[in-house]
Amino acid sequence: MKPKTRQAPSKAAPVPEPLSWWNDFYRVVCSIPRGRISTYGAVAAMAGHPRAARHVGQALSALGETGDLARVPWHRVLGSRSRQRAAISIKDPVGGALQRAQLEAEGVEVDVRGSVSLDRYGWFASAPPRTSARKATKATRATKATRATKATRATKATRATKATKATRATKASRRGAAAPKRRAS
Repeated sequence: MKPKTRQAPSKAAPVPEPLSWWNDFYRVVCSIPRGRISTYGAVAAMAGHPRAARHVGQALSALGETGDLARVPWHRVLGSRSRQRAAISIKDPVGGALQRAQLEAEGVEVDVRGSVSLDRYGWFASAPPRTSARKATKATRATKATRATKATRATKATRATKATKATRATKASRRGAAAPKRRAS
């Protein structure tokens, strides 16, 4: 049997360098004024990397407690929710409570569910982020399709009603009686 040799303990893995475009996110987040908030998606769009909202979250979660990046106001970035609302999206109760406390200290009103009004506190540099052309096109197509479907249903219903009235009139004429009148409702 071979004797076991002891290996020296391995050193901790070095902290990975942030992606080069994470600095773009940090620059945008640092420009959010005190008492205002933005969303992950809006920060990504303003940094020139649309559709990278998850990367913004990863970049902010990788911030250290010391060094230059410790001064980035990460608590001013929230997750997008339904119409004109954003909410604290940190699942850790301690981190969520810390974010809430920092926002309230800046004068931002956070409701019981951790939700904040973007109409009142939102910051988007110059204007709210627009939906991408692709999403707008899909929405337009969906609206047109819905209208076409409703029009088709209405046309079919009208035809069915006319056919039913014609059938009733034909049956009544065969019997020699006048067509029955509809009751007023």
